[in-house]
Amino acid sequence: MTRSYDAVVIGAGPAGLSAAWRMARRGLDVLVVERSERVGGMSGSFTVGGVSVDFGSHRLHPSISPEILGALRELLGAELQERRRNGRIRLQGRWVAFPLRAADMVSRLPRGFALRASVDAVVSPFRRPRRDSFAEVVRAGLGPTVGEGFYRPYARKIWGVDPEQLHGDLAHRRVSARSPVDVARRVLPGRPRTGAGFYYPKHGFGAICDCLAEAAVTAGAELRLGAELTGIDVTAGEVALDDGSSATGGVVLSTAPLGRTIRRVKPPPARLVDLLGGLEHRSVVLVYLLLAQERYTEFDAHYFPAPDVAMSRLSEPKNYRDGEDPAARTVLCAEIPCWAGDAIWEASPAEAGEIVSGALPDQGLPAVEAVEVQVKRLRDVYPVYRLNYRDHLEPVMSWVAGQDRFVTLGRQGLFVPDNTHHALAMGWEAAECVRPGLPFDKSRWERALDAFSRHVVED
Repeated sequence: MTRSYDAVVIGAGPAGLSAAWRMARRGLDVLVVERSERVGGMSGSFTVGGVSVDFGSHRLHPSISPEILGALRELLGAELQERRRNGRIRLQGRWVAFPLRAADMVSRLPRGFALRASVDAVVSPFRRPRRDSFAEVVRAGLGPTVGEGFYRPYARKIWGVDPEQLHGDLAHRRVSARSPVDVARRVLPGRPRTGAGFYYPKHGFGAICDCLAEAAVTAGAELRLGAELTGIDVTAGEVALDDGSSATGGVVLSTAPLGRTIRRVKPPPARLVDLLGGLEHRSVVLVYLLLAQERYTEFDAHYFPAPDVAMSRLSEPKNYRDGEDPAARTVLCAEIPCWAGDAIWEASPAEAGEIVSGALPDQGLPAVEAVEVQVKRLRDVYPVYRLNYRDHLEPVMSWVAGQDRFVTLGRQGLFVPDNTHHALAMGWEAAECVRPGLPFDKSRWERALDAFSRHVVED
């Protein structure tokens, strides 16, 4: 049996749920299909030893749209807390406050590094990228000292590719400071520090999607969990599910990974399927260490750009909030970028735990003895923008744009490295383009996509 809806949303993460809630509030008949048994996707939460943890480190940044922030405050109430960031980054074998602070950088970094960076800043107006690569965009903008000392090794660690082989678009979307002047604006005393605060729910980041799902259902949306998509008829706006049922929408809004979604189209567009192989994602193994102590450190997150440390970030979720966590317990979450199927991906919890715990003393951090180790594997995390990625992505997105009843959005659906507040904005805008009894507002959506292309990720 096939039931008709005004819209069918694939994926119950931030983009999908915000779209569903906004549409349902306007009286539209909406179905949300989610393959997992829980909402949230990578923005969800769960518990380790009674401590609420996330799938990596997540924050709601203050650059979020005031309208969306206001709506979330109404939904979450006192659950949504405003916090000050308190992180550190390991540079030149030293710990430096992150977000960066001028006094801390001067007092902690080697003088030679600071001197070279200062010289780079003086001559920055005369530098130009020699090619449109990540490495060159960073070198021209911030200088070779910062590029080689931080961004180059960090980029190689995150994306698993030499930064010379990554497209410059990735630098424009992932490096918020474009020049030494931008850096100075962020770190000089007396100026508001960009990214110095954030919003976070006291019961974990997943509370955002939980409340959006509840609000959407309360407004009349239908939510099907554990429902695997098996096929999409983009012309008819019809989706088929693994339980044998199907649903038709005036429009299908997909937030699922772009490649997976296109491969479900019936019949699959052969020329596009061939291109999908060039749209790669870097994966992440998350290693959770349960410790029998109140706190590990006072810091919320530690960042590791150097190549001699497997993890890119170590966070302590308990320090992200003033929550109701059990006493004398805390959890560390280590993020280790990898390729799906490699040795890190296949590591057992004991092996992964040893990789993390063994690295900590060498980085000037306290040694740990974990009571329990859990591992989560996330396959599609960081989109890899190789030098030729546009040759693969642009024909696919052009085909999507030509469909009247099929739209992709969100981080996964648009193959972008955006933050949660960006994903929420995408869902918000997509909902406004769905009009009962009328075609999807493609003109408005095209303008929205243009705005989304200027998103810059905040770490």
